[in-house]
Amino acid sequence: MVTQSNSKRPMCPSCSKPARLCLCTRIKTPNLENSVAIIVLQHSQEKRHPLNSAKIAQLGFKNFNVVSVTDIHFEAQFDIRLLEESDRHDLVSSKVCNHGFNLISGCPVDSDCGRFLEDSDEKCSNILDGSKPVLQPEQCLGRDESVLSFTLGKKAATSCIKSCSMPQHQLKKSDLEQILGSLEAIDALKNGFVVKKLQKRQLNGGLEYEEFKEFEIVVPPGSILLFPNERSVGVEKIDFKVKNLIVLDGTWGKAKRMYKENPWLKVLPHLKLDLEKPSLYGEVRVQPRAGCLSTIESIVYAMKAVGEDSEGLDDLLDVFQSMIQDQRQCKDDKLSKVA
Repeated sequence: MVTQSNSKRPMCPSCSKPARLCLCTRIKTPNLENSVAIIVLQHSQEKRHPLNSAKIAQLGFKNFNVVSVTDIHFEAQFDIRLLEESDRHDLVSSKVCNHGFNLISGCPVDSDCGRFLEDSDEKCSNILDGSKPVLQPEQCLGRDESVLSFTLGKKAATSCIKSCSMPQHQLKKSDLEQILGSLEAIDALKNGFVVKKLQKRQLNGGLEYEEFKEFEIVVPPGSILLFPNERSVGVEKIDFKVKNLIVLDGTWGKAKRMYKENPWLKVLPHLKLDLEKPSLYGEVRVQPRAGCLSTIESIVYAMKAVGEDSEGLDDLLDVFQSMIQDQRQCKDDKLSKVA
């Protein structure tokens, strides 16, 4: 089945390529039964790039999801809530609730309503001083209630932090990076959470604004982020069974921006691949340095590193290489016509 694009070229609706360059028929083993799930956070400008390789992964893996992510132009609100115990066994379910796990402090709780007392005489202990939370995960606060919310403006500037477990006057003195990077927050969220992002966009030529939900992602326990920075470690230092791989899809600059504008990613363990091999992209796209691979290359090598056993992984790289050859041939043909 093909569709017609604006240029009247027959297009494949599955891989979004011109019919004559369709990738679907090149994949020998489509819908691989990958035991490690994959979530790709894709920059909105990357989807239609002719060399975007996430589409190959989408065709190749069964347990795979793509989430479109846009830059913050005005402001964005993030709400984080914890997974309910039963939802960890059925992640397709949308049932979630927030447990009374105090991410921010050891404040006392009202046993009747499950909310933190704002007028308590007892002092809150900040997570940064190493104190342990009083509450346990099985103490539920109530459904659809965020344990942490924050608003970011342009350049990821924090304008507001809200928590069900910390008085607002203390939050103003806390730094979002410190909160999300603390051992207490990381430990509290390691059993899974849901993150929702609300964005604002202009209407009527900028006279009005509309809020919309950009995404709502279930981050199950056993999740890991593939991203190289000072916090990243090799797979040999991962001390848990990886069940979910999160990958950023975009140019290196866009990937760094997505990471900065989605600070909830910082609570996840970070994985790096110690590969110095050149990317197959090198023939048609600039590789900043050795080790900066395409999205499909990164996914394949990461899946191998975490123990995913599938003969079809290398097949996906072959499909990617054929896509690169198509692009190179198109460039050569255009140069020949000009000449």
